[in-house]
Amino acid sequence: MSASNEDGTGLLAGIRVVDVTHMLAGPYCTWVLASMGAEVIKVERPGSGDFTRGLAPFHEGESVYFMSVNRGKESLTLDLKDPRGKEAFRRLAATCDILVENNRAGAMDRLGLGYDDLAADHPGLIYASISGFGQTGPYRNRPAFDAIAQGLSGMMSITGEEGGPPCRVGASIGDIGASLFGAVGILAALQRRQHTGQGARLDVAMLDCQLALMENAVARYATLGLEPRALGSRHPLVVPFQAFPTADRPIAVCVDTDAQWQRLCAVLGRPDLLADPRFAEGNARGQHHGDLEPLLIDAFAGHGRDHWLAVLDAADVPSSPINSVAEALADPQVVSRGMVRESPEGSGRRFVGLPVHVDGAAPAAQRPAPQLGAQGEALLAALGYDAPAIAAMRRDGVI
Repeated sequence: MSASNEDGTGLLAGIRVVDVTHMLAGPYCTWVLASMGAEVIKVERPGSGDFTRGLAPFHEGESVYFMSVNRGKESLTLDLKDPRGKEAFRRLAATCDILVENNRAGAMDRLGLGYDDLAADHPGLIYASISGFGQTGPYRNRPAFDAIAQGLSGMMSITGEEGGPPCRVGASIGDIGASLFGAVGILAALQRRQHTGQGARLDVAMLDCQLALMENAVARYATLGLEPRALGSRHPLVVPFQAFPTADRPIAVCVDTDAQWQRLCAVLGRPDLLADPRFAEGNARGQHHGDLEPLLIDAFAGHGRDHWLAVLDAADVPSSPINSVAEALADPQVVSRGMVRESPEGSGRRFVGLPVHVDGAAPAAQRPAPQLGAQGEALLAALGYDAPAIAAMRRDGVI
């Protein structure tokens, strides 16, 4: 069995992954691997499976949340507390290149299925553990979710309107950031294994990944003692680089060079700003942002969004509308890139695609998320279990 890859390139064709993950910080990582052509076998609890199978909203009885990040995978149910379930899992892991799990630290070790247990017989195994706080440290056994990682890392303190309450980033970047760093680590470990045959134990923490994503805020404080804070849509260093209201709907404008600044002043009809020493160059504009912003807001108030987007585009000043999600999905650039795909075709179920386009290949259809345990019997048979053994395991709730 082989998961159909989404980008048509099969970059990870022939790579097999056992996926012991749930919710988001883990399933997103293995969805990325499946989208690149890996065969991903999701091991779930008998009866209920991944918690998100029961999470609303639903489309024709299936969770949209679950379907989104479990496309392209196969499903096998195993009770990992039962000796027969453990043995089946060990057999499966022995056929895989990669194992990804996102349980609390030490959970897999307590089951006798940790890295040391499996690598003893499979030294080439790449074993990636994604957790809230990592496998070490005083918080290692604490539960964690996206908002916890965003809160502890300081991400919430730099998000939202200036002077407002702490604000969670609108997407689950605590989970997704850890998933992406996990995928990067896995791919690097595969590269090393190709040359040495050596597997790896990867320890990826959501909290660590949030700090990595905040690189500039961390550097400014750790090096200079400058306390980052929430600034609304604006950039802490580059000015103007933010959303502005217009006569009807807001736009985003980003000016990163003096040449762009000169062109912006020209289209706004404010060439006088170029001669003002407070705004003469980028660092000065940053220091005097409070003086400059009201002047720009006043200038943008003279026309509506579409007027400004047209003249700014003609002047090669970076700008955009502030789209709703619906508007973003209908944007011609998004449509042309095929970033929202129906899976399966004709189902009415539309999900975001893998944002990696290789060699200009046309995107191929990716299999939908699996029904609970749908591939279980075939997978167990391939591992050497005969029909009576499989029937007995089903009867006893092991699968």
